[in-house]
Amino acid sequence: MLKIYLSLFVLLLSGIVFSQSTVAVSGKLIDENLKLPLESATVYFSRVSDSTVVDYTISDKNGNFNFKIKTLDYPVILRVSYTGYLDYKKQFASLQKDIDLGTIGLQENVSSLKEVVVKSEIPPISVKADTLEFNASSFKVAPDANVEKLLKQLPGVEIDTDGKITVNGKEVNNILVNGKPFFGKDGKIATQNLPAEMIEKVQVTDTKTKKEELSGQTASDNTSTINLTIQEDKNKGLFGKATAGYGTDDRYESSVLFNYFKDTQKISVLGSSNNINSVGFSMDEIFDNMGGGRNQSVYINSNGSFGINGMRFGGNSGITKSNMLGVNFSDEWFNKKVDPNGSYYYTNSITENRNRTGRINLLPTGNTSTNSESNAKTDNTGHAINFDLEVKIDSTTTLYLSPNISKNKTLDQYTSFSSSFDSANALLNENTTNNFQDVERSSFTNNLYLYKKLKRKGRGVSFTMNNEYSDNETNLNTNTNTVFYQSGNPDDSRNQNRLDTDKMDMLELEVGYSEPITDSLKLSFETSFKTQRFRNAKTTFDFDAVTNAYTDYNDLLSNQIFSRNNTFNGSVGISITKSKYRFNLDFGTDFLNYDNQSTYLSTITTLKNNYMYPNVRAYINYKVAKSKSIYSRYTYNVNLPSAEQLLPFENLANPLNTITGNAFLKPVENHNLYMNFNNYDYATRSGFYSYFGGSLRKNQIVSSTVYDADFKANTTYQNIDQTYNFYTGFSVNKSYKKEKRTFKYGFGIGVNYDFNQGLTNATLYQAKGIQLNPRANLSWSIDDLVTIAPSYRYTYNSTSFENYVIDKTNTFRHIFKLEATTYWPKNVVLGNDFGYTYNSNIANGFQKDFYLWNVSLGYNFFNEQLLAKVKVYDLLNQNVNATRTITPTAITDEENTVLQQYVMFSLTYKLEKFGGKKKDGNRFMIH
Repeated sequence: MLKIYLSLFVLLLSGIVFSQSTVAVSGKLIDENLKLPLESATVYFSRVSDSTVVDYTISDKNGNFNFKIKTLDYPVILRVSYTGYLDYKKQFASLQKDIDLGTIGLQENVSSLKEVVVKSEIPPISVKADTLEFNASSFKVAPDANVEKLLKQLPGVEIDTDGKITVNGKEVNNILVNGKPFFGKDGKIATQNLPAEMIEKVQVTDTKTKKEELSGQTASDNTSTINLTIQEDKNKGLFGKATAGYGTDDRYESSVLFNYFKDTQKISVLGSSNNINSVGFSMDEIFDNMGGGRNQSVYINSNGSFGINGMRFGGNSGITKSNMLGVNFSDEWFNKKVDPNGSYYYTNSITENRNRTGRINLLPTGNTSTNSESNAKTDNTGHAINFDLEVKIDSTTTLYLSPNISKNKTLDQYTSFSSSFDSANALLNENTTNNFQDVERSSFTNNLYLYKKLKRKGRGVSFTMNNEYSDNETNLNTNTNTVFYQSGNPDDSRNQNRLDTDKMDMLELEVGYSEPITDSLKLSFETSFKTQRFRNAKTTFDFDAVTNAYTDYNDLLSNQIFSRNNTFNGSVGISITKSKYRFNLDFGTDFLNYDNQSTYLSTITTLKNNYMYPNVRAYINYKVAKSKSIYSRYTYNVNLPSAEQLLPFENLANPLNTITGNAFLKPVENHNLYMNFNNYDYATRSGFYSYFGGSLRKNQIVSSTVYDADFKANTTYQNIDQTYNFYTGFSVNKSYKKEKRTFKYGFGIGVNYDFNQGLTNATLYQAKGIQLNPRANLSWSIDDLVTIAPSYRYTYNSTSFENYVIDKTNTFRHIFKLEATTYWPKNVVLGNDFGYTYNSNIANGFQKDFYLWNVSLGYNFFNEQLLAKVKVYDLLNQNVNATRTITPTAITDEENTVLQQYVMFSLTYKLEKFGGKKKDGNRFMIH
């Protein structure tokens, strides 16, 4: 099986490199009167039939432009657009051979003194410096479409089934509205809720940190930012949506998003409440907040938990009732010198889950098994305030502040029963647990960056301060009873109250200076100091039957840990920026020291040490052609062991596992390498993306566990020689568009290889694993009529072991999905979301496959301001949550509570009320 998929990978990869006939179209642009070259003019081909953009380029500093475009057998128009000049047009019946257009003179736009009439057509695509800009009005979408539908029409922009956006193969990790975050930089609330008709331009740039942005540095990351600019006449008004629904089994949903825009001032309010495992803000026009299907609820982690802007709401393990309220504000003050942006969130979620777990414990001395059942209820309430403030002190100095405050309170109720057996099915131990836990977390972080431009261009000094403070307090009432059957050890019964406090302080200071050597070569010098303090205290009291309270101090289960880590770094950076490539290398030295101290049973243990390691960061971005690029980065850094891993005292909190630190642990050295190749061809609307990367970890820290006759564990930590992993893969996508019909397809494969080492019962083992992920997807649509999108993914895992209980494991999984949406008859929308999953990695007694089919039927009325729907979740009533996890130490099968079939009736109201200047197509009249 493995050889078959490797052969398939090689075959597909080799099939990507093929020769296709191309032609070159070149010319030079000048001012017709002054005879001077025109730089950064937009030159593009569009179809005669429907004005669809075929390909584009821009002129260089000498006015030259050059297309390398695949041959075309249909009529196209070459258009040249430059601000302040009349457009140039030339039609071609086809493009079959090289064409040299020679020198093209553009005429300056003639104007009168009383009135300026801009007659030039706004180009659909233009490039300004490092910004790719799309004119939204050049791309047709339905009148009620959201921004996400607009993005799907833009050449080079792809949105996959998980909602991930890429532009020319580069992932978009930051979405702004008029240059400001809109409920966080994730941006999906903006793309799924803002009307497309509001948008004037979609601007794409490389994602920069605030430090890179203010200092004028090139972007070090290989990701993109999308900025949505709002039309002037739509930048004053109100718009929003409100949805309310009720269904069978008392299922309900509700959400509202209200926006007030007035020039630079923007105020948005959102709220939601539901008990269907959703945040409530996908606002998919078909399924609204329904989970489990195409709706990804802003984001969903691989473990099923979901959230927004870092706040976790619960997961697919259990059923969650969630409530949320958020406010976002942005403006510009004092003649645009002060640029504030802030948001507040209130969140509440209550999750209830019933879990059944069966685990085979893999040991060199013989396997054991553990079966458990548990019930859990978690009530989490949180508040978060995020604020960004940029202050232009003067023309050369900018200050940026980003304070964030969060406070959370979690109430956990947990009951469980577990039992362990040896290989002969003899009972080893039993454990009964009844816990109630009250957790309070608060944190404050602040990032400050000050940049001062000096006289020479590119020269500047900077000051950075990052600080963070967190305070977590856990109050646990635990009542456990553990019975041991084999060794004769006494039973362990506990009725206790334990107070855990964790506090962390971090302060980081950095001073930097940049010096340009030439226009393209720059040196930078930085020095930084970072200090972290960790304080942990566990105080345990046993229940006293006489006082009927927790007053009996338990010194065996009480301890204190203090830790301080300091890092001093000095580094030198070299940056080279050319038209074809960007290169950056930062290298320096980290001086590390730690001071760890524990107090346990009146004994104070102190550990101190000092280290010196290099610190290296490098990246290169090479632009092969307009839409072809190669990117690579390498980093080397070191991680210190934690105080809990180092300090050699016994942690007896878990009656089935005693943990002891190891004072002789070494720091972990990390080498990371990544590279990729991107290519998107506008003429054929086809893209190719390939990648390769890996990590090497020296002195990796692993846990070493030894079990006694009762299967009670004693755990410590050890360094092992090294572990590593490598990954590679590619993806291909292509689309065809003819009038209202669009056909897209994509396929790809990912390969991962891991080498791990570990210890179990003091025996060193090795695990070598390979994972293959071939996938394919299709999409066929007729605008405003029908969309059909099937997809398939196959996952194959194989792991071989040395010095271990088992030699090899092989598992696979099939995932098939079919999404179908029809918009006929008029005002009626029917959505079907069907999925099938088969997982061989499930034990007998657990369901290996299941179908999930969601259906939605909607009707628009009242001038499309109201939308009535009926939705059925899990039409076949087959949804399950059974998983198997294989690690070098155990094979674990789990089953959790899942959301089951329900029917929901809902009503959505859409509000849009704009005011301002009137806009007539692409022309404006200014008197």
